[in-house]
Amino acid sequence: MKKALVNVVGLCALALFAAACSTHTVKSTTYTPVIQSTENIPEELLLDVGIAIFDPGLDELDDDDAEITNGQIRVAESRYAPYLLSNTLQRSGNWGIVRLLPNDASPMDVLISGTVLQSNGEAMRVRINVKDSTGRQWYEKEYEEVISRFSYDPAQRQQNDPFQVLYNNIANDLLAYRQSNISAQRIQAIRTVSEMQFAQRFSPEAFSNYLVRDRNGYYQISSLPAENDPLLQRIRQIRERDFMFIDTVQDYYATFTRQMRLPYDSWREQSYDATLELRELRDSARRRFIAGTAAVIGGLAAASNGGNYATQAGGVVGVGAGAYLIKSGFDKQAEARMHMEALEELSQSLENEVAPRVINLEDRTITLSGSVEEQYAQWREILAEIYAAEMGES
Repeated sequence: MKKALVNVVGLCALALFAAACSTHTVKSTTYTPVIQSTENIPEELLLDVGIAIFDPGLDELDDDDAEITNGQIRVAESRYAPYLLSNTLQRSGNWGIVRLLPNDASPMDVLISGTVLQSNGEAMRVRINVKDSTGRQWYEKEYEEVISRFSYDPAQRQQNDPFQVLYNNIANDLLAYRQSNISAQRIQAIRTVSEMQFAQRFSPEAFSNYLVRDRNGYYQISSLPAENDPLLQRIRQIRERDFMFIDTVQDYYATFTRQMRLPYDSWREQSYDATLELRELRDSARRRFIAGTAAVIGGLAAASNGGNYATQAGGVVGVGAGAYLIKSGFDKQAEARMHMEALEELSQSLENEVAPRVINLEDRTITLSGSVEEQYAQWREILAEIYAAEMGES
């Protein structure tokens, strides 16, 4: 009996210790502003930045995140987050033109891609990869921001996105890397490579010899056409048209972001509360399981080792109490699942359709339809037709 009592005491002490332990998350209370370069950079040394639509990261979810992540919302976030980043970079004044790209068909001086790793209203984590047109990777880094309830105060939300500091940190790191690692000579090379890559896609036979790859696979300039080369002038005109279309695409993303903001902020605020509640539910369920298991094991030990009816009866009562605690833990988990299912219904307000786009050219009017990506693919085909017509190839 003494041995059984020791077992019960030991297990109960373990259960109480586990229940007493709690995890505290450090939340950001400071605001990091965007750093603006003090250099007076000539326009020809400003790098243009393209930001690709983020990967939703659905293939990288662990079991816990997969349980509470809504795929539709995450896909919407993969368009929302890069738009906020593009706005942040554009406002910084440290770069040339910053565009959110529907795909990688239009070469840019600097290309930023990203993956949303976590987003639950309380914490956001993204992985950012930066490379330039030569193929050289600048860096890859994960950014995480954990916010407090104060970030959802209406006065705060009118000024900034709740996770604006995360975008500011990305912008500041990007500037710091350029200032420390990219010389003026390299900037000029990057810009030239971008232009030659664009030219090769429209006229590979005329521009294929101007770029070569080194042993690492990076693009290098082998030679250049003359500045007054008529083919180069036509390519530059085509590229300006391409940029104009991409600029109109920014209007779509701006509209999408504007329409998404209110329901998305509402979802994030509710998700913030749900995340805290879910954590408490899981902690509560875990404590109940630990305490229940200890009671069951202790009860069985007392029942099997007891020398009289009273001791055995006490052990049976212990088993029953432990079973109740374990069932209570299951009930808590079920409550958490029901809460997540209710959150999934909020994703319906984030749907958005792309209207057909009408473009007037000198000799015709064209209508582009489908998604943004599909419309841009159609536009690229039209640009190729325009170039061929100007070159007398059609």
